[in-house]
Amino acid sequence: MDDSVIWIDFYTMERFMVDVFKAVGVPEEDARICADVLITSDKRGIDSHGINRLKPIYIDRIKDGILSPITKIEVVKEGATTAVVDGNNGMGHVIGRKSMAMALEKARTYGMGMVAVRNSSHYGIAGYYALMAADADMIGMTGSNARPSIAPTFGVENMLGTNPLVFGIPTDEDFPFVIDCATSITQRGKIEVYARQGRDLPFGWVVDQEGRSTTDAGEALRQLIDGTAALTPLGGIGEDGGGYKGYGYATVVEILCAALQAGGYLKMLTGFNNGEKVPYRLGHFFIAIDISHFIDINDFKRTAGRILREIRSSKKMPGHDRIYTAGEKEHCAWLERKDRGVPVNRSLQEDIIALRDDLCITGYAFPF
Repeated sequence: MDDSVIWIDFYTMERFMVDVFKAVGVPEEDARICADVLITSDKRGIDSHGINRLKPIYIDRIKDGILSPITKIEVVKEGATTAVVDGNNGMGHVIGRKSMAMALEKARTYGMGMVAVRNSSHYGIAGYYALMAADADMIGMTGSNARPSIAPTFGVENMLGTNPLVFGIPTDEDFPFVIDCATSITQRGKIEVYARQGRDLPFGWVVDQEGRSTTDAGEALRQLIDGTAALTPLGGIGEDGGGYKGYGYATVVEILCAALQAGGYLKMLTGFNNGEKVPYRLGHFFIAIDISHFIDINDFKRTAGRILREIRSSKKMPGHDRIYTAGEKEHCAWLERKDRGVPVNRSLQEDIIALRDDLCITGYAFPF
């Protein structure tokens, strides 16, 4: 990291985010949920989805009137193991946490639970909700559609969202197996980080209208916003690297986040209507599977742990001395950061000061 980065402890950053959310009208209980989701991202080393997004993705949208600080969750339809929820354009973190909690409750009774959500908003790191399940000794799955960003294989128009497809699985190790990633080769949040840092993008992450790779991060963000560039699906450009696989999985998420709950999809999720900003009306799904309905939880965890340890102990590629399994790097990031806190670069420092001063929040004398 560059010399301008200053580390702020997690407690201070989380408390600050709670105060910021409250200042724009989010009730305290909901503000704590929102801050918890964001700080969890920073704790796990996922800087693209933590406090970096506090101002541009949440506070600015509340001020623009396209995100409701008051979250009114409506259960549209409910069965023993299923539910359809309408989030009424409220805070995605609150909608997500309460929807996964509903899925977990159903799974405890019936073995499985699934909740489909419509009219939601950005819900932070999808892995947060998978972790909720893993911490409850269950298998958790979640997905979300998003504003169009991905071009289909052999296309250049941004049609699909980055559409994460996420799994959380408990093990007998110190951390669960959590695979939390977009179905694009990268996500817009990471490009935002590259732009903040003034770094070039790797070749093949973004394609323009001619199918050429764009590597200027700032220009790529502008082109993504105005629709003249698109992210490539997981696997990259064309079929040689398996791009059709990422494209296929992104489409699965799009369908499950729209068709089950009569929600929005594809170009309906741009956030604009006739040039005016409107709510994004995103869809999510949450699935919980209670392992104890299949097998003793300790037996399951033991087998899962053995699988991961055998994978990590397999023969290494020359020049590499370690193989990771999903969730391990995030656990390592927590071990490295737990006593240091959140890395705050100069651009983020400016956002934090602006929020503090504009919202007249007192009690924070940051060292920048």
